[in-house]
Amino acid sequence: MFKNYLKIAWRNLAKSKVFSFINVLGLTIGITCCMMIFLYIMNEFGVDQFHEKRKSIYRVMRNVDMEDMSLSVPYLSGPYAPALLNDFPGTIKQAVRVMTSNGLVTIGDDSFKEKKLYVTDANFFSVFTFPLVAGNAASVLKDPNSVVLTETTARKYFGNADPIGKFIEVDKSLKLKVTGIAKDVPSNSTLDFDLVFPISNYEKEPWFKVWINNNNFTYVVLDKNVTKASVERNFPVFVDKYMGKDMARFGSKMTLSLTPLTDIYFEPHGAFDSVKHGDKNVVYIFLSVAALILLIACINFTNLSTIRAVERSKEVGMRKVMGALRNHLVYQFIGESVLLTAISCILSLLLLGFLMPVYNHLLGYNLTVSWNAAPLYLFLAGVIVIVGFLAGSYPAVFLSGFSPIQALKGKLKLGKGGAFFRQTLVVVQFSISVFLIVGTIVIMSQMRYVKNMQLGYNQDHSIVMNVNGDIYNSSKAFKNELENLGSVASVSYMSGEPGGFFDLHAISAEGRNDLVWKSRTSFTDFDYVKTLGLKIIAGRDFSKDFGTDSLEAAIVNRTAAKSLGFTPEQAIGKWVKNVVRDSLRRRIVGVVEDFNFLSLKEKMDPLTITPGDDYRVVVIHLKPGNVTKALADVKNVFAKISPSYPFEYTFLDQKFDELYKTDIRQQTILSIFAGLAIFIACLGLFGLASFTAAKRTKEIGVRKVLGSSTQNIVVLLAKELLKPVLLATCIAIPAGYFAMSTWLQNFSYRMPMHWWIFAFAALITISIAVLTISFKAIRAALMNPVTSLRSE
Repeated sequence: MFKNYLKIAWRNLAKSKVFSFINVLGLTIGITCCMMIFLYIMNEFGVDQFHEKRKSIYRVMRNVDMEDMSLSVPYLSGPYAPALLNDFPGTIKQAVRVMTSNGLVTIGDDSFKEKKLYVTDANFFSVFTFPLVAGNAASVLKDPNSVVLTETTARKYFGNADPIGKFIEVDKSLKLKVTGIAKDVPSNSTLDFDLVFPISNYEKEPWFKVWINNNNFTYVVLDKNVTKASVERNFPVFVDKYMGKDMARFGSKMTLSLTPLTDIYFEPHGAFDSVKHGDKNVVYIFLSVAALILLIACINFTNLSTIRAVERSKEVGMRKVMGALRNHLVYQFIGESVLLTAISCILSLLLLGFLMPVYNHLLGYNLTVSWNAAPLYLFLAGVIVIVGFLAGSYPAVFLSGFSPIQALKGKLKLGKGGAFFRQTLVVVQFSISVFLIVGTIVIMSQMRYVKNMQLGYNQDHSIVMNVNGDIYNSSKAFKNELENLGSVASVSYMSGEPGGFFDLHAISAEGRNDLVWKSRTSFTDFDYVKTLGLKIIAGRDFSKDFGTDSLEAAIVNRTAAKSLGFTPEQAIGKWVKNVVRDSLRRRIVGVVEDFNFLSLKEKMDPLTITPGDDYRVVVIHLKPGNVTKALADVKNVFAKISPSYPFEYTFLDQKFDELYKTDIRQQTILSIFAGLAIFIACLGLFGLASFTAAKRTKEIGVRKVLGSSTQNIVVLLAKELLKPVLLATCIAIPAGYFAMSTWLQNFSYRMPMHWWIFAFAALITISIAVLTISFKAIRAALMNPVTSLRSE
């Protein structure tokens, strides 16, 4: 019997080629989208799940409370790890410090600027499961002068030669021997490195021994019989023992906590650390989009199967007369649905394999996909069963319920209930489509709004370069030579450029009754305001004419002055003190207008600008004109001062792409999915238009004989089909407004929700629907009336 069902199902699919093509195409696109999103979700929720000790590994977090501010920071200093091992014997089995860095790697005459350089304890590869293709995990980093490279990095340095035993040099000062090769770090890892060498090289440095410092992550491995809560209960004693006096001096309270390794990825600390982070809200958005697209495809199948009832009514009647039971017919039609879904799944796998490189490019990283993974095929099996039954159940019940006498006589009436159900499905389809279009337009408009917003500083013709060792040691000479170039307007060293990293420090200030408040900080030279083009609204800029400015002056932004309880004018002359850095009292000599030095997703923070030598970047503002020549001039000066380092720079206005690259990628992917959703919905609408035209063929013939024009007939057919589309638009627009208003809350600076956004979304949807309907309606209207009247 099952074999006969398959034969009949296949014959029916082959007989109705247009019907089968529309259904297979819609389901294939829907299932492919779902599989792409499924792989993305698997990758997101699979981050750090590959580590064998993942259930026992935790990252130590430092939580600081100061006045009305609470801050959670993942960075600790060097002494924490050995102290934790000493004070928690038997509880904390292992501890490993991970210091992220960048530096110049030299092999012979070749130099490489590496940005993913890890400095760790020797047990790094014993704690974390990063497989080694050469070397022993337990001993590969025991020698202070050892280094482990990833496979890609090893090929970059040594080609196809065996790298084991060869030497590299880091920052022209540290000679390291290659003792191991690790497999490339998978994309679903929060830790991401190209080379790793021992932290013992820095343990004797004075800065490394200081408790109040932010230089590394500290991971601990707990005993299997110990709970996270039991360890955290003993942390207050530990903190008081080592940090009690300092915390009392700073007027703040500090505690430690543990974050499970597998929870780090979705922690909201992306702005404070350098490991990978994700957003669960984005994952849920993608999951919702996948469900909506698959729902549209299922609705297509249900609608198209139902409207084919007229064509298959005689088949059903004949089989019933021949003795077929209703449940046999139900099994038959559900079997056809399952078969169609299975064909679509096979085609989806082929299409997915073809599209994966494009998809990885859109995401910005390679998904960790194993084509042998059981979850992938379990997902496909689930799609076949669920979609096959979900999409096939209503048509099966509907078709198997025909009266055999009416069916054989050709007098089958589908009734108003069936028409209402079909139109309801179309409403659902297009509601989803309009919703996705609204979302796409709002996201694109917000990105454009953010990009074109006046940020309060001069981005144009400014380049940013990292300060390497050579430039730091010759900072005055480098700056002087640049300023002597006719193509350079100004130069400024700073600890972080706008859009880059700005430290959060504890600050005490005059008039605050010794209470500590938080402020972003920027350590710079005297040309900071000039180079960035900031606007001074009170007081003055730093000046060499005032000999005390280097140690006794500070500039704050408007928000900082306001948080102190002063107007910009009142803030001038008040002292501020960085209680963590040096405790020197500095007088506020100037107040600058607020400028967006952080992401526009964050609210404006207080900013304290002080002269200092904590230079990380140099911003070079070029004169308008020949930028190519200006860059060549800068490159020549760079090559003279720092011949060992490659010349690398970015334009300051490119920071936008860095800050919002995730949002931009989401916008692109959502736009594609929205387009696919409306395409699938239009396939269903095309099928419905075909059915409507077929059902009213004789009516169309009569109207043409009586003198109706083609235009009148097209309007007649389109009017009926556009009603559910218009209703869908009315339903989706309020839902889209609510959803996108919620999404915009992620931005401190957001565009207004203009009415034209929703009008444009409605116009796009209705236009596409009209084009879809018109194609079939015009064809029906142009049919010879003689042929139309003979059709029934």
